[in-house]
Amino acid sequence: MRVFVTGASGWIGSAVVPELIGAGHQVVGLARSDASAGALTEAGAEVVRGTLDDLDTLRGAAAESDGVIHLAFKHDIAFSGGFDAAADADRRAIDTFGEALAGSDRPFVLASGLLGLTPGRIATEQDGRAGASPGAHPSGPAKRMANAHAAAALADRGIRSSVLRLPPTVHGDGDHGFLSAVVAAAREKGVSAYIGDGANRWPAVHRSDAAHLFRLALENAPAGSTLHAVADEGVPIRSVAEVIGRHLDLPVTSVSPEDAAGHFTWLATFLGLDSPASSAYTRELLGWRPTQPGLLDDLDKGHYFATASA
Repeated sequence: MRVFVTGASGWIGSAVVPELIGAGHQVVGLARSDASAGALTEAGAEVVRGTLDDLDTLRGAAAESDGVIHLAFKHDIAFSGGFDAAADADRRAIDTFGEALAGSDRPFVLASGLLGLTPGRIATEQDGRAGASPGAHPSGPAKRMANAHAAAALADRGIRSSVLRLPPTVHGDGDHGFLSAVVAAAREKGVSAYIGDGANRWPAVHRSDAAHLFRLALENAPAGSTLHAVADEGVPIRSVAEVIGRHLDLPVTSVSPEDAAGHFTWLATFLGLDSPASSAYTRELLGWRPTQPGLLDDLDKGHYFATASA
């Protein structure tokens, strides 16, 4: 297939592109900078210059493709107080892809999120599939969930759409996301901390395993399906703190929920969530079998600490 990929030079996209090319697909990546364009060219992909706001560019690239993987999201805006604006831009892109692909039976795979989907219990692919009630006006993370509903609903317009939910930790060598921020917080504060008893759990997946699942979804996911890229169903945050403390030679300690914001700043809201998730349905549906190290084993390899000190 000729596959158009947004976010192609990002953390996940830079693993998805070689995964697709290695399977014989032709990749066209969206690039908003010279650096991104150079990275995509070096990886063997074609380049389309533009951003998520260039809707005509998105429409044209999608129309000329055999499928679309939409990974890009304005995380820089989202985590600096502009989550609604980032979600609105994402929705415009999804609607544009829907216009370009309607009636073609071509695949459209959307990257979405898992954190906080069903707090306190194991989330499955069947959770969170109902759309917002009529007249509802979601905001914040609920708005991004509404975007996922819109993408899944493209199945009704003759598009083989699927939503691939990612854990908060898509880990691996070179990660600068949540886990890297937790390591940085430990270095800054001089303690490796967790909130409360630290028994709350995060799902996780290695970047290479996630990339493989994106390819399987592109090739085989049924229209309207929801998938979970989950290798570790739920890793206790205290266990994460203990590995970090061991590698940085720092004490491991609890921070009360009341003091969490002062200690972790923006991370506190996310780090205190208990959000385990299953991928049993995804594995059965697509034959996906994660093969890379789990979160704690990957942490123990040491690259998160080498990167943080560089």
